[in-house]
Amino acid sequence: MKLIDTDIKNNVLQSMMNILDKERHAILEANQKDLDAFDRDDQALYDRLVVDDSKIDGMITAIKQVRAQEDPVGKEISDLTLDSGLKIINKTAPFGTIMIIYESRPDVTIEAAVLAFKANNKILLKGGKEALNSNLTLEKCWHEALAENGLSKDWIKLLHLKREETQEFLKNPTEKIDLIVPRGGERLIKFVKDHATCAVLISGRGNNFLYVAKDADWEKAIKVIVNAKTDKISGCNALDKVLIDKNIPNYEHKLKELQTVLKSLKVELLVDTKVGKILTEEPQIENEDTWYEEYLAMKLLVAETDNEDSAIDMINKYSGGHSAVILTENKALAQKFMEQVDSAAVYHNASTRFTDGGQMGVGAELAISTDKLHHRGPLGLKQLVTNKYYVFGDGHVRV
Repeated sequence: MKLIDTDIKNNVLQSMMNILDKERHAILEANQKDLDAFDRDDQALYDRLVVDDSKIDGMITAIKQVRAQEDPVGKEISDLTLDSGLKIINKTAPFGTIMIIYESRPDVTIEAAVLAFKANNKILLKGGKEALNSNLTLEKCWHEALAENGLSKDWIKLLHLKREETQEFLKNPTEKIDLIVPRGGERLIKFVKDHATCAVLISGRGNNFLYVAKDADWEKAIKVIVNAKTDKISGCNALDKVLIDKNIPNYEHKLKELQTVLKSLKVELLVDTKVGKILTEEPQIENEDTWYEEYLAMKLLVAETDNEDSAIDMINKYSGGHSAVILTENKALAQKFMEQVDSAAVYHNASTRFTDGGQMGVGAELAISTDKLHHRGPLGLKQLVTNKYYVFGDGHVRV
């Protein structure tokens, strides 16, 4: 793949910032068409679809931050000279072509493209039909920025494919694809895994758990639970399940207090049979499938657990491997939990809402990866490269 000079890449990003600011009215007008055609029944998806001046400011800021970051391509990882004189240098290199499939969020059309492009990758964007007008306008902005700097529009392309056409494209792509990142719910991820013929990096599914240990500071627990659940229900880092240690002092009183607080915030509760004996008016879990669900709604499952070992086992069995929290004042217990829970991000006395590139110091992110290869957590600029070995010899042969 042709490597673009860093200055040219940065010039494209500067052009894009200027164009987004200039085309605000066109972007907002296109987004309004999408909003007018959308069924408001899915509030989380609707929230992700909305673009306003603040959202455009956020797009510009994301590009500005990526522009300011060091170019991740061509960085030396290792330099080794063997006894034979053979010199081996390992450097970072672009993936090639990255395809991202996502639902609703037009800002992904900006964040995904800016990261992939700065890392010298071509990017294929497959947004949802609900954001078509918004994405078409943003693609036009990208193409204008590329053209201003003498580059082909093929570096950043929006794929205009229906579901059946996308399925066929995944099986038989018309161009080489090196990596696919599905960013959305369980159905989208399964669809891509079932049909893709290249590497797929899984991201986006939450189903995040929080464990309240027996020695937890209850005031902290309430504060963290409320923030993790209600701050942004459409985020993949929102809280879905709370496990409360049955040995916590004043257990019944605290359960009822939590119920009162959450009900006042219009959070729908679901409980297991043990908590259901105390919160008798709340609906109980009907089947095990509920434990695997990511809600993306003002809904929270509250259940009882015997101890930290039981909580760890449940989280590792049911969660999406995204984010998990322990509320405890015991640092040794927190360490045990954080080491044994198999999630991309583990927290001690803090909200899951911090699992975000900007909050974690990564900057703009392509997605939150719950895979272990090649990276887990926020996929920022530095994570959108692979590596390549450069081997220098002088007639060397292996004997």
